[in-house]
Amino acid sequence: MKTIDTREDLQILVNTFYSKIRKDALLGPIFNTHISEALWPDHLVKLTDFWETNLFGVPKFKGNPLQKHTKVDKVADYTINQVHFGKWLQLWVETINELFEGEYAQKAIHTARKMATGQYLMMWQQKPEHKKH
Repeated sequence: MKTIDTREDLQILVNTFYSKIRKDALLGPIFNTHISEALWPDHLVKLTDFWETNLFGVPKFKGNPLQKHTKVDKVADYTINQVHFGKWLQLWVETINELFEGEYAQKAIHTARKMATGQYLMMWQQKPEHKKH
């Protein structure tokens, strides 16, 4: 098993993971509706930047994930819930465990758990009161 050491490793992780996401019965329709085929290559670069910033401390990522996710939830009539975040996290951990081991692999899992929880809670707070269930 390989350790996560470089941006190229992160590209493999991100590309493999989002390939699974796009095919997933629960998450695929959401991601594929909001990110066109033409935009996926740029989105994967941005996601790799995100993980390079979060794991290696390289200041590359610029963006507001909460704002983007809240907009997606609004378009989905506020139907994104903890099941979606749980599935995202399950696929993330599964992908890491298939490809990598070591300190950065564990950090990527821990960071994703914290982010999934935080993103979900912040999105939940943005939902209209009648959609909080």
